[in-house]
Amino acid sequence: MSYTLLESINDPHQLRQLTRKELPALAEELRGFLIESVSKTGGHLASNLGTVELTIALHYVFNTPEDRLVWDVGHQTYAHKTLTGRREAMSRLRMLGGIAGFPKREESPYDTFGTGHSSTSISAAFGMAIAAKRQGLDRRVVAVIGDGALTGGMALEALNNAGANDANLLVILNDNEMSISPNVGALNHYLAKLLSGRFYNTVRKRGGKVLDVIPPIRELAKRAEEHMKGMVVPGTLFEEFGFNYLGPIDGHDLDALIDTLSNIKKLDGPQFLHIVTKKGQGYKLAEDDPCLYHGVAKFNPADGVANKASAKPSYTQVFGDWLCDMAGSDWRLMGITPAMREGSGMVKFSEQFPDRYFDVGIAEQHALTFAAALACEGLKPVVAIYSTFLQRAYDQLIHDVALQNLPVVFAIDRAGLVGADGPTHAGAFDLSFLRCIPNMTVMAPSDENECRQMLYTAFTLNGPAAVRYPRGSGVGAKIEAEMQALPIGQGRLLRRGEKIALLAFGSMVQPAWQAAEELNATVADMRFVKPLDEALIKQLMLSHDLLVTIEENVIQGGAGSAVAECLAKLGSTKRLVLLGLPDRFVEHGDPTLLLASCGLDGVGIVEAIKRSTRVLYSTIDLAYTIAK
Repeated sequence: MSYTLLESINDPHQLRQLTRKELPALAEELRGFLIESVSKTGGHLASNLGTVELTIALHYVFNTPEDRLVWDVGHQTYAHKTLTGRREAMSRLRMLGGIAGFPKREESPYDTFGTGHSSTSISAAFGMAIAAKRQGLDRRVVAVIGDGALTGGMALEALNNAGANDANLLVILNDNEMSISPNVGALNHYLAKLLSGRFYNTVRKRGGKVLDVIPPIRELAKRAEEHMKGMVVPGTLFEEFGFNYLGPIDGHDLDALIDTLSNIKKLDGPQFLHIVTKKGQGYKLAEDDPCLYHGVAKFNPADGVANKASAKPSYTQVFGDWLCDMAGSDWRLMGITPAMREGSGMVKFSEQFPDRYFDVGIAEQHALTFAAALACEGLKPVVAIYSTFLQRAYDQLIHDVALQNLPVVFAIDRAGLVGADGPTHAGAFDLSFLRCIPNMTVMAPSDENECRQMLYTAFTLNGPAAVRYPRGSGVGAKIEAEMQALPIGQGRLLRRGEKIALLAFGSMVQPAWQAAEELNATVADMRFVKPLDEALIKQLMLSHDLLVTIEENVIQGGAGSAVAECLAKLGSTKRLVLLGLPDRFVEHGDPTLLLASCGLDGVGIVEAIKRSTRVLYSTIDLAYTIAK
C-alpha cells in the first residue's frame, strides 16, 4: 500500500495544511500503515484502528501540542504517535530502545501526560485546564476516554469535580462498547441505550416537521424538549455533572467530527462529546473479534495468523485451568476480575460457571471490597488481578480484607517485568507491599506445577493469601492434576553446593540454578515470602559463608529484605547479597534482555556474586544491581 499522504506528515502542523477532501485518503493510509506496522512488531491493534479518524480530527482542529490532548489508558495512541513525528520509530514499537506502547512525556511534547492505567484522563485534563486558567492561557484541553474506562470510579470523581468548575475542558467519550473485555455494568447499559436512541431522534425530527405548521405548539414543545430529553437520552447523566452534553456522532465520519470539534472549540466551560466508533474498524478480522485483536503478537495481515506460540502452557493458563477444577469441586468458589477476563485466563471459567463469575469493570477497589463481603458470608472469592492493578486497591487490601482476616485468594498475574508493555504494567512492587501487611500469606511459584499447588494452598487457608506469578510460559514442568496443600512457610532445597547459598524466589529459581552450576552453590526454592522459612534460612546460614537472595521484585522492602531481617533476628554476621530489580523504572523491551540488563539472568547472578566475594567486609553487603 502506498503512503503518499502519510509520508508527507511529520507533525500535526503539516497535517493542518491538508484540505479536508484529502483527509479520508489519509485515514485510509494511516489505517493500512497501522495494520502493517503492528503485524511486524505486535502490540495493541483493534483499539487503535477505532481511533484513526478521531486522531486526525483532533490534530486537525486543535493547535497541538499547545492545546493539550490526554489519552485514557494509552493503548489507543498509535495513530497519534504516527502523526506526531514517530512514524519511522513505529518499526521499533515496544522494543528495547524503541518507542513505548503508551503515551510518554519524555518521548514527545505531544504526549502531554503519561498513561498506562485506566480512568485517569479526565483528572489529568482537568488539572491542565485549571493550570491554563490560572496562568491566563487561551488553551484548550481534551480528554479522550473509552466507555469501559468510565466504569472506573476515578473517572466519575473527576467528572463530578470538573463539572463544578468553568475551566475550558472537553471530554470525549469514545463509545465502542468495549474496553478490553466486553463492557459490563449498569453504566454501560445506560450508555448503550443511545445506540438504540433512534426513538428520541426520530420523534424529535418527525415531531419538528409536524409542529412547524403550528408555531405556538412548536414553541411549547421546545420548552418541554429538555424534559423529554431527560427521559430518553443518557446525556442527562453528564449534564447533571455540569457538562454540556453533545452527541452522539459517528466517530468515523471526518466531516462530522471536524465540524463538531470546531464548534466546541469556540465554547467555554466543560463540554462532553459522545462519539460512537467500532473497535477494529477497517480490518474485518479485528472487527469480528476485537478481544482477540486487542493485543496481538506478530501476525500475517492477510489472514491474521500469529507467529507460532510456545507449546508450554502459560502461568495464566495454569491459573484458568485450576480455577475451573477448583470450582468444580467447591461450590463456594467465586471468581472476580476487574475487566481482565481474557488477560487473566478466566474465559473458560466464565463459560462453565457464569453464575459464579463476576467482571466488575475497571474498578479494582470495588473488586476487593466486594470479595471481602463474599468472604464474610462464607464464600471463597478468588480475585484474578494483575500486580500493577492491585496497586490501585491497596487501601481495600489492607482495611477491607487483611484487617478483617478474610479468606480471599489473590491470583496475581504479570508479577515482575512484563516486557513490551513497560513500567506502567510491570509488577515490580507486590512482594514489598504485600509482605508488610499483617495476616497475609504470600507465595511465589518457581514452575507451573508449583503455581497450581500454591493456588490450592491459598484456597484452603482461612485468611488472605496471594500467589504471584509472571507473564508468559514457565519452564515446562509436569502439572499434577491432584492438588495438595503445601506446608505453610516451608521452602525446599533443590541443589546442594558449597560455601554459597542462593535463596531464590519464584521466577528466579531457574536463573539461580544456572548460576549455581558454575559456582557449585546451593539453591533453595524459598516458595514463601511470608511467612519465611526461618528454619531453612538458619540452616543455610550455619553451613555457608555467603547467602544470596534473588527476586524479580524491587530490592527495597522485598523478599531479600525479609531474609535480612530474619538474619538480624538470628544475630547473624554472615555476608548477605540482595539481588533484584533496581531502584528505577525498567523500560519496555524483550523480557530476557531486560532481566539481563538488571543482572537477573544466570550470567548476571554469577558476576554479582564474584564482585561481592572480592569485597573484604564482614558486615552485610547490599549489592544493589544497576543496569549498565
